[in-house]
Amino acid sequence: MAPPPHQRALLLFPLIFLLLLLLAPPRADAWGKEGHIMVCKIAEKYLSEKAAAAVQALLPESAGGELSTVCPWADEVRWHYHWSSPLHYANTPQVCNFKYSRDCHNSRGEKGMCVVGAINNYTEQLYSYGQKTSYNLTESLMFLAHFVGDVHQPLHVGYEEDEGGNTIIVHWYRRKTNLHHVWDVSIIDTAIKDFYNRSMDTMVEALKMNLTGGWSDDITHWENCKNKWATCANE
Repeated sequence: MAPPPHQRALLLFPLIFLLLLLLAPPRADAWGKEGHIMVCKIAEKYLSEKAAAAVQALLPESAGGELSTVCPWADEVRWHYHWSSPLHYANTPQVCNFKYSRDCHNSRGEKGMCVVGAINNYTEQLYSYGQKTSYNLTESLMFLAHFVGDVHQPLHVGYEEDEGGNTIIVHWYRRKTNLHHVWDVSIIDTAIKDFYNRSMDTMVEALKMNLTGGWSDDITHWENCKNKWATCANE
């Protein structure tokens, strides 16, 4: 016997909810896991001998001696460390420059609670390595490695009005998504699939070659912003 109408409606609710989850554009908050792993795989190559030794000493056993394995960690704990959520980004009020005193705060107005403030904070904590300290330097390292990756994703320092591109709906090939997610995940996933034979390690090696080859002449230009008033962080 078929259930009465009100029971049929209740049975449909879980299905409708699941469909909404599948069809809704994903909300992205940081580089995807692959992006953070690649950033740290490349960064490890440029560590000085002293810095590399300190990193090895601070890594948790679960990392297996690889910094890249813990670089997604800050995303994984943000639901446990609720206070850390605003540390992944910085917003500006519809202007194309970042001003620390104006823009680095959380929704409650607490200063220093943005990705730039987090980088400053955890860098300062790590300077105490080798000394007596109350800081958890393992977590400081994992936060710093993650946030340096975040700040280099263009939409992690974006307009407050569109939430860093999260509210800008676009189509990436056939998939409906948002602009932030395209930068976080879609570009990297598509590149790995279409140009690097589905191998993240192959893409990492190609990027390393560009850093020492094709892009090496650009380093001086990257380090000096000609239009500092418009394009560079003031702190």
